[in-house]
Parts: sequence; C-alpha cells; structure tokens
Amino acid sequence: MSSYPRSHADQARLAHANDPTWWRQAVVYQVYPRSFADSNGDGIGDLRGVLSRVPYLASLDIDAVWLSPFYPSALSDGGYDVDHYRDVDPRLGTLDDFDALVDQLHRHGIKIIIDVVPNHSSDRHAWFQEALTGGRGSSARERYLFREGRGEHGELPPTDWAALFGGFAWTRVDDGQWYLGLFTPHQPDWNWNNADVREDFLRTLRFWGDRGVDGFRVDVAMGLAKDLRDPLPSWEMIAPGLAILKGLVFEDPFEEGQHPLFDRDEVHDIYAGWRAVFDSYSPPLFAVAEAWVAPHRRVRYASAQSLGQAFNFDLLTAPWRAADVAAIAKHNLELAARAGSSSTWVFSNHDVVRHATRLGLPDGADTRRIDGVESEVGLRRATAATLLALALPGSAYLYQGEELGLPEVADIPPEQWQDPMAHLDDGVVVTRDGCRVPLPWTTGGVSFGFGDRAPHLPQPEWFGSLSVEAQTGTDDSTLSLYRAALRIRRELRTDESVRWLDLGDDTIAFSRRNGWTSITNFAASPLPLPHGRVLVSSLPLTPDGKLPGNATVWLRSDPGQV
Repeated sequence: MSSYPRSHADQARLAHANDPTWWRQAVVYQVYPRSFADSNGDGIGDLRGVLSRVPYLASLDIDAVWLSPFYPSALSDGGYDVDHYRDVDPRLGTLDDFDALVDQLHRHGIKIIIDVVPNHSSDRHAWFQEALTGGRGSSARERYLFREGRGEHGELPPTDWAALFGGFAWTRVDDGQWYLGLFTPHQPDWNWNNADVREDFLRTLRFWGDRGVDGFRVDVAMGLAKDLRDPLPSWEMIAPGLAILKGLVFEDPFEEGQHPLFDRDEVHDIYAGWRAVFDSYSPPLFAVAEAWVAPHRRVRYASAQSLGQAFNFDLLTAPWRAADVAAIAKHNLELAARAGSSSTWVFSNHDVVRHATRLGLPDGADTRRIDGVESEVGLRRATAATLLALALPGSAYLYQGEELGLPEVADIPPEQWQDPMAHLDDGVVVTRDGCRVPLPWTTGGVSFGFGDRAPHLPQPEWFGSLSVEAQTGTDDSTLSLYRAALRIRRELRTDESVRWLDLGDDTIAFSRRNGWTSITNFAASPLPLPHGRVLVSSLPLTPDGKLPGNATVWLRSDPGQV
C-alpha cells in the first residue's frame, strides 16, 4: 500500500473514520463528475479527472464527497437515466477507476456518498428491454408500470397525467400497452411492489457498500411507492399534490401519506429493508433523502428506521430576509431533533440556479428566471448565507464551484442545451445547464484547465478570472474565504445546541456551546457588533468595527459566557 504525507486536516478526518455519527455535522461537497475535470480530453469530466483533484478537495477541508451519477447512461437526464446500477459509464472510466477514487479519498479521511436512482431506470436498462420483448402478462413487464390504454383500441393513454419534465407521463409501446415515465419517456418508473425490483436494489446497495462507499444520496426518495389501482385519478386531482416539487403548496385532495404517486406512507417499508443493509456495515452506511415533501413529512425519511437524514430545501426558495431564514432554520432544527437526526443546509446543487445568482434577484422574482440579477449583491449574500449555514448545527451540502463564487451561466445557445427541461420563457432561457457548466481550474486554455479540448457545455470568456488558479493565494477571494471558514468550522465543531440572540430585526445571531457566535446582517447598513475576536467574516468590517450589510461574521467570545 502506497503512502504519502498527510496534512493535519487529513489526520483529523481519519481520526473520526469509524465514528458512526460522522454525518451529523459533516460538510459534504457535491461533485457533478461530467463537469468537474476531464482527464482524457474528450470534453467530458470523468472519474480519473476527479481522482486528479483529490488534493484540491482535501484542501477544502470537507468531510465527504457526494458523487452524482457516473453509471452507464444515454444522458437523457444528466445521468439520472441509469442503464446499469452496478457499473461505470465507459466515457467516465471503469470500476477500477472508481475503486482508486474511493481509496484516495479515504486516505485523506474523506467519505464518499454516491447517488442511487430508485424511482426509475433508463429505457435502455436490460430489464426494460426485456419488458418490451416479453409482452403482455410477462414477469418482465411486472417490474415496471404497464397499463392498457383507453379508447376503443387502447389508443388513448391510461390517464391524462403530464410528465414532470414536459409532455405526457405515459408512452405507448409496439404491442399497444403504455408504460409510466413520470419524468421523461426515457425514464420508466419501477414497480416497487415487485419482489425482483426490491431484491435487485438491495443487491445494488451491497455492491457499492462492499466497494467502500460510505453512503447514498437517494434520488426522488418520496416516489417509490405508488397506488395505481383502478380507477386512476385525473391530472386535476393529482397535480395539487405535486406542487411541492416546484416549491409551491396547494391543498391536496388526498389524505396525508395517500397521494397515489408521491410520499406514500408505505415507502418507508421499502427503506426499512434498506436500513437493514446499511446497519450490516460497521460503521453503518449513511443515506440522505431527496424528498420534496412538506417539512413535517421529512421527519419520517430522516428517522433512524428509514434513511436517516433528509434534505431541507426550504432555503432554495427563501427570500433574503432575516425573519424568513430564521424561521426556516429554527423549524428545521426542531424537525431534525424530532427525527433523532440532524438538519441539512443547502443553497445550491445540480438542479437549481446557483445561489450567487439567485440571491441577487429582485425580491419576489421567479428563481427559475435569472434576468435582472445584481451580481455583486448576489455574491455578497451568497457568501454570507454560506457562513450562516456553516455555523448552524447540522450538515452543510456544498455544490462544486460555489467555493469560487461561480454565478449561473445564463447564455448557453439553444443548440447546446442538454437539460430535457430547457425551454424559453418569454425569451429568457430556463435550464439547469447553467449550473452544470464545467469548472474553471486555470486562468486560460481551451477549457480553463477542465481538459484538453472544448467542454461538453460552453464556458463563458470570463470564467478564467474566477478559476482556482486565479483565486489561490489571494486573501480576499471567495475560495480563500471558503477554505478559512471550513478549517475554522472543523476546529470549532461542538455539540448541536444553539442559543439564539436578539440583535435586531434584520439580523440572525446565535452562539454555540464552546464560545463562538455567528452574526448575519441582512440589512444594507452596517451593524454594530458585540465584543469578540473576529474568526472569519464574509466581508471586511468597516473602519469603526461594524459588520457591513449582507455579511456574516463569526466572533470568538469567552467560553464562560455561553
């Protein structure tokens, strides 16, 4: 076994390698592998590219890497259309490359979490191809959700349901039956009442657990259990319960936990079987649910009998107002405590507009549309928000490139769109591609250090000025701020208690048990600060020692005062 010098941070992470509660206050960095680093010059990021950047990841002082899908895929939905759950896309590498990446991350004391996509497969999956050839009544079709059509000759879909990414939710096959694909026709939904499906996913969890994976991010975790007994309800009845997927809430005509498609109570029977697999490892495998459900329903996904932790997405749509953010923070800490879990704090990921852009939008603006952005204000608010989240008890999830202050790339030409949801809205591009543009590593070159040829999504000319190379060694850069904050956070890590302080209506302030305080100023005018030594601040204090507007500071106080 090879060896190399380990940093103090590596040693600190390794010291907690077998701690079963490592995830409760972890910093998890999401890597979207196709846009992280390209090792072979084909324009697509790959596992060896990620491997080459492990020293960079270690320099951020993170606890874990969450690796977005790297499985064989037609990329109908950015890799979330999975052809094979226990393999690596040849364009991204091999299983040996994956094993090498796990090994190197673990040598730095960094855990690895991978995406698992259990709601649907791709239409190229071997079992779906078998279902197509197997015909009506075959056991292969029972693994998916096939139904007869309506109309005299079955020419109409079983229901009028819409797909979440546009178009219809039902697709007809050659023999006249229809299958359900709630996202796209290329992503047929699994039938989780089928024993084959349940057992095969347990096999998948064990396969990756045996390869050293520390946990899973569960895609569309609320979608597995479905009730498709006749008569099937209309779209008019179904749609209100799906509004939460867009950050909206409407009155649902179905009883809680009984919507036909999402967040049914029996989904946790499935996860109880997963939990038995997780707990067979030492330490137990970790899981976090992507569950777009009402906040009080997240408790079930975050329980120790289910997945253990669930994403809190409330901050993705929250306005930049102290009262709103404080209410979200307090409520989610209460919910996590009720579940026996820890809360999660998320501002950016591969599905939403980067928060350096989103927080620069006018109040009340549609966050899917990014016209009218005040970029300087957005970045100030974004770094203030991140420092606030890092100070709170719980796990912080960071998205690749946010440590560089990357904004959303808003001007990708339509002919280069890859997102199946991409469209024009009154002349404005609405797409997830803007947050998936490959990272800039150097100030110049054909792809700013991403690889040796033009990347799969176009980078803007100004990307080099925000690159890792441009920001390294610069004290006032966003990258330097993240590195300092993450290092200090590790040094200050304490129990999960928090004491809220009242410093004014435009302020969120709280202290932690071991004598430090976080203060965020949401106002435009500077804020007088209590006595304390500055540990890190998202903006320099004013000459008279006040905290500027749209900024967060951490202060060290006398531990005896807390």
